[in-house]
This record gives sequence, C-alpha cells and structure tokens, in this order.
Amino acid sequence: MRPENIFNFYFLLVLLVFLSCQSTNTSKHYDVLVLGAGTGATAAAIQAARSGAQTLWINPLEWPGGMLTSAGVSATDGNHRLPAGLWGEFRDSLRKHYGGADSLFTGWVSNTMFEPKVGAYYLNQIIASTSNLTVWNNSIWSTINKGEAWEVTTLGKDGAQIVTATILVDGTDLGDVAAAAGVGYDLGMDSQSNSKEAIAPQQANNIIQDLTYAAILKDYGPGTDHTIEKPAGYDPTVFYCACQHPKCENEKPHPCDKMLTYGELPNDKFMINWPKFGNDYYTNIVEASAAERLDAYRAAKLKTLQFIYYIQEELGYKNLGIAKDEFPTDDGLPLYPYHREGRRIHGLTRLNVNHISNPYDYTLYRVGGIVGDYPIDHHHAENPDAPEIDFPMVPSFSIPLGCLIPSGPDDLIVADKAISVSNIVNGSSRLQPVVLQIGQAAGLIAAMAVQKDVSPKDLSVRAIQEEILHYDGYLMPLIDVTPDDPHFESIQRVASTGMLRAKGIPYQWANQTWFYPDSLITADALITNLRVFKADLDFESSVDALNIESAISIVNQLTEHQHTNEQIQQRWETKFNLTNFDISRPITKRELAVLIDFTIDPFHRWPVDFSGTMKSPK
Repeated sequence: MRPENIFNFYFLLVLLVFLSCQSTNTSKHYDVLVLGAGTGATAAAIQAARSGAQTLWINPLEWPGGMLTSAGVSATDGNHRLPAGLWGEFRDSLRKHYGGADSLFTGWVSNTMFEPKVGAYYLNQIIASTSNLTVWNNSIWSTINKGEAWEVTTLGKDGAQIVTATILVDGTDLGDVAAAAGVGYDLGMDSQSNSKEAIAPQQANNIIQDLTYAAILKDYGPGTDHTIEKPAGYDPTVFYCACQHPKCENEKPHPCDKMLTYGELPNDKFMINWPKFGNDYYTNIVEASAAERLDAYRAAKLKTLQFIYYIQEELGYKNLGIAKDEFPTDDGLPLYPYHREGRRIHGLTRLNVNHISNPYDYTLYRVGGIVGDYPIDHHHAENPDAPEIDFPMVPSFSIPLGCLIPSGPDDLIVADKAISVSNIVNGSSRLQPVVLQIGQAAGLIAAMAVQKDVSPKDLSVRAIQEEILHYDGYLMPLIDVTPDDPHFESIQRVASTGMLRAKGIPYQWANQTWFYPDSLITADALITNLRVFKADLDFESSVDALNIESAISIVNQLTEHQHTNEQIQQRWETKFNLTNFDISRPITKRELAVLIDFTIDPFHRWPVDFSGTMKSPK
C-alpha cells in the first residue's frame, strides 16, 4: 500500500487502529526511533545514524524533508549567511545541482529556492549513504508506551509491528509524539504572565498561526491553457487584494507579476504560498481527531485550488498550471500541508523574546546549538480574532539545547517545531534552516545519550556543543566567522562563554550578530567580562587597545599554569595558527579568542547546566 499524500495517511491510521487489536509482530530493538514526517525528523534520523546510533525512522510519507519538500515550501527563509551543519550541506548539494548560488536566487523572497523533488532527491542521496539508518516510508504509528524501553505500534509494508527503542524522537510538525508520550505542552498564544514577554497578550488563547496548503505551478508556455476545473465555493472577491486589482479597496498590494515571482523556482515553476488574501488558511486541528484533521486539510487544499483558479481565470495566467512533474500525488499538489505552529513542549528551558533581544542579560546564550536570523513573523491574517502584537526588531539568535528536551518523561527529544519556545519566538524558530538544525541537534543528543547510557537531560552540555561544532554547527550566530575559518571553533567556544562578546543588530529580513574578529578591545572591556569568572581579577584598566603582552598577563590570572611570553610565542604560529607575534602590538579579538581558548579553556573549565548556569570550575 502506497500512501501518496496526507489523505491516504489517515486511511492507514484507521487501518492501524484495527490491526493493533489483532496480532502484531515485534521488530528488533533500535537505539533511536524517529517518528514523523517533518524536516526535523529527516535531520534527526540522519544525524543520529551518523553519530553511531542504530536508527529507525518511521515516515508516514513517501518523501523525506517535511516542509522543505513534501509540503512544497521550497523557498527557504533565513540563514543565508549562517550555513550551519546539515543546512549548509543540503544547500551545497542544491548549488551544485543548479550551477551555483545565483541559480537558486530565482524569486525575491529567498536566496535559496529549488524544486521540491530536487530537494527530496538530495536528501534521499544523503540517507542512502548513511550507515546505521533504516527508513520505513509510508509507515505510521498509533500507540506509544514507556517501559524499560519505548514501545511503539507501527504499520508499514510488513504489517503491524511493535518497535522498541532506547531514545524516542518526535519529528512531527505538531508535537504529536510528545503529546502521546505524556509531555506537557502549551498551545496558542501565551499570556504575559506565562511567557514573561511584555508584548504578549494579557490573556492566553488557543489561536495558532495560519497553515497553508502550498502548490507548485509551472509555466507551460505562451498560448497554452492549463486552467483547472472551477473549484466548489469559488469566490473571486476573497482574492481581490492578493495583488493589484481594480476591485481591491483600502489596500496597497504588490503588482500581480511580483506576487508570482515572489516564489519563482528554477525551471519556470512558481511556489504558491502567498499570505495576504492568498492561500493561507486558519484552523487549529492540533488536538483534533484524525477525521477532523482530514476535513480541515481538505478545506485548506480547496482554498489553494480556488486561489489557483483565480490566478488563471481572473488574472489571466492560463499558461500557469499545476506542475504534474513535481509531487508523487494524483492531483499534483504537495503530500501534506505546511504547518507553522503546533504544540510547544515544556522543556528543560524555554526561550522567549527577551532572551533574543538582550542575550547577555540572561544565561541561555551559553547553551546554544541552533542558530537563526529570521525576524519574528506570524501569519494571522485569516483569523480576525487574533490579537495584534507589535513584534520587536531582534538580532539573530541561538536556541538553547534544553529547548529540545522535555522536562519529562525521560529519553524523549523533540526535533521539529514543537520545541520549548514561546508562541512569539515560534515565529522565528519555525523556519526550514532552523528546523534542520533542531533535528540535527536532536539526533546528535539522542545518539550521545545511548552511547553514554544516560538520559538526554544528564548529558554534558559542553560535550553536546563540541559535537555540534564537529559537524560544522554553530553555538552562536556569528555572521562574520564561518566554519571554513581556521579559528571558527575557538571563537565559537569563547564567544559562548561570554568572555568575548558579540554585537547583535536587527537588520531587515536577515538579522545579524557580529564578532568583529579583526577589531581591537580595551583591557577594561575584557576585564569586565572576565570578572564573571574571577571577581578579584587585578589589572590596571586602560582605554587603549589591549596589546599581546597585557593580554597574556590578564589570562594568566585565570590559569593555574603561568604562561611566559616565550611559551606563547612558541605556540603562536604552530598551535594557534596565528602570525606576527609582537608583544607590544594590539591584539585582535580573533587572536585573543584563540589565546583564551588554548590557555584558559573556559569552555570546558567552567561547565554549565542546560539553563546556562555555570558550575564550579574544573
């Protein structure tokens, strides 16, 4: 049986409920079991296996990639200058396929735009080359129980089975696995008192962001007519203000050609994911039954078909038809809808907008492992009851690793949008490059927990972060130090301790955080940061730029072993990979980061818990 889209998925779910009442077979035990169709599920399965864990991924759809591919949202948002981990690897494969970075800049909404089927192909290539990974596509789960191990009832090509695993990973878009496992969660808009955000509503509500049943249209050439059959309930007035139209009143929409080129993909295709007066659709089916979800998805798909018909019939783009060569579905539409928001678990830590706006006022910046730069962006145009929120400008940000780990039960990790963040932060954390990193971190944590024979909450945060760096991930969203920089890891480690700090800048649709590695620093500025680690640090401060000799003198106060100038000089070029050792000249932030990393090693010497609180130095 081959479920081609989400509608067949729910048919299988009903069948599984029936079969689970019959006899089932017990499959082998796995180290890590990933459940769900999400982007995070894909990344978690790949990374858990790469990290050495025997991994099974149960994917209800035919494709990997979640919203990136199966939902058709193949115009990625954010992280153009933060190519962290698997996101950078995936993007590189697309650049090679299409002939370079410029070949992906086809529409104006994104720097990286591609055909969903091409994205699915390259993710499948990665999966095929990954040892320790078993994937059951077109397979679903129904029941989850925790004993000595996780026991999950599944249905796939081999019928109903019970699968067991040490670590369970929720890779669903809506947090379905976490909920079934008994994890506490929030749903909808937080109240101010709950989220501690002054811009949040006074009262909580159950309103989530609009979802979208996206579509990919194809230009079949001048003079062709690919107009679809008029959809039921079609009303053109609903779409008049999607783009410039004589009957649009009190709005100033984009020109219609710009509405289309917004999501223009390679090879004359167009992603239809237009928010205002387009094909966004409001529904909250997160806690609904399978039948209720199915009805809502049908309605969302119908709205998209109505919008396509409007584009063809009212706007005259008859040459644009549904791309029949894109998705493995009968109707040519994506395999499932694009969910922007679902549950948000109660995790070891929760990220709110205050932590993003002013990271150094808190401690969570120390425990990041996922980075993003997209602004806070919510879709609520389809729900008039949604209270308006004046979203602040924010810099780029790090997501704390504790956001992926529920406060209970143990041995479960969240790998997609259902991480522990506020409703407001979800508007920035839900994007494709960020969720790829969330999934990658989840898979890495899962494998490490198995190998250490501990629950994820008992792992060393710094050990997790070291592994993230090993896979070209970021701890801090530093825009000016990339993984190919020879001092990337040193700068990331030192920056995440706060000994040397970065500057965050809100910037349009791609926020920034700068380390300024070639800049200078005063002794006073350095000592202010170091006194968090040693309160009685003694040095005569100066407004002048710190030189190499003074820097060595300062760092010696935080080490048990005193380093002479001669010893540092011996290591400067060989071990530190630096040049021009002249103790009288000013030291750059890059050089200072490397000096601190190799001499003080604060990243390991001062461990932190998942809240970012420093423990006693080793």
